[in-house]
Amino acid sequence: MLYPPMSSLLKNVNNRYLLVNVIARRARQIAIEHERLGDTPEEKPIAQAIEEVSKGELSARVKDEYK
Repeated sequence: MLYPPMSSLLKNVNNRYLLVNVIARRARQIAIEHERLGDTPEEKPIAQAIEEVSKGELSARVKDEYK
């Protein structure tokens, strides 16, 4: 998979630091699921997580608490 540009990922997660945390957390979830099932993933969990964000299946926003 060719990684999508950062600008397309930031459409679904509006903060770079939040994007890294969301992708890392989802990649860990994917790895744990595969380990629990005892199978080997076809692609790396990090690539799967990035693909989910780029497709819009996974998103996050920073809550504005000052309103």
